[in-house]
Amino acid sequence: MALLNFERKYRVRGGTLIGGDLFDFWVGPFYVGFFGVATVFFAALGTALVFYGAAIGPTWNPWLISINPPSPEYGLRFAPLKEGGLWQIITICATGSFVSWALREVEICRKLGMGYHVPVAFGFAILAYVTLVIIRPFLLGSWAYGFPYGIFSHLEWVSNVGYQYLQFHYNPAHMIAVSFFFTSALALSLHGGLILSATNPKRGEPVKTPEHENSFFRDTIGYSIGTLGIHRLGLFLAVSASFWSAVCIVISGPYWSEGWAEWWDLSRHFSIWR
Repeated sequence: MALLNFERKYRVRGGTLIGGDLFDFWVGPFYVGFFGVATVFFAALGTALVFYGAAIGPTWNPWLISINPPSPEYGLRFAPLKEGGLWQIITICATGSFVSWALREVEICRKLGMGYHVPVAFGFAILAYVTLVIIRPFLLGSWAYGFPYGIFSHLEWVSNVGYQYLQFHYNPAHMIAVSFFFTSALALSLHGGLILSATNPKRGEPVKTPEHENSFFRDTIGYSIGTLGIHRLGLFLAVSASFWSAVCIVISGPYWSEGWAEWWDLSRHFSIWR
C-alpha cells in the first residue's frame, strides 16, 4: 500500500486519551499527540541531565561516563543532585518517556481500530526496566541497589550482582528468561529467513506464497504454525522473556539472599524430607 494511501486511513480524528483535538496532530507522517510531546520532553530532559552529569564528572570518555545512584545511607530519600539526585531525576525522566511512548502507541491503536498488542508488549519491556531501578531498590530499602547509567559501570554492576548470589545462572527464573530469549531469537530468525527466501526467488521464478512457506516447515519439522501463528508465538516468547527477566532480579535480594546454587538443595526447605 502506498504511503499516501495509508496516511488517508491513518489520519483520522479522535482516539486521543488526553488533550482531545488540541493534541491531535502530526509532524510529517508521524502522529505526535500529547504523549508524543511528553516523550520528547522527558527524553530531552533526561539526555541533557546525562550530559550535565558527564560535565561535572571526572571524564568525557563515553565508555567511562557513569551516573551513579545515591549511597545506601540515603535510603529511599531524595539525595543531593551531585550525590545521586541526578540519577533519581534521570530515572524519573526515563520512566516518564517510556510510559508516554507506550500511551502514544495506545492512541495510535485507537485511531486504527486495532488491538493493543504492541503497547502491551512494550509494557513488559518497561516492566523489566522499572523492576531494576524502582521496584527492587524500593523492596530493598535503598535506591543504591539500582544500576548506574554508564557502559562499563553497568557491566560491572551486572557482574557484581552475579557474584553476590554466587552462581546467578542457577536462579530458576533466570533460566526460564534466558530460555525464552534464545527461543524467541531462534523462532523469529527462522521466520525471517523463511520470508526472505520466499520473497527473493531466483531470477525468473515467481514469489512464493504462504502455502509454500507452510509446506517448507511441514517437510522439515513436521508442523507449520502458520503466518499468523508465528507472530503470536513471537509475541508470547518475547513477552515471557521480559516478564521472567523481571522476576529473576526482583526475587534476588528481597526474597532470596543466599547463593542461588543453595536454592536447589530442596531438602533444606521442606521439613518432610529432613
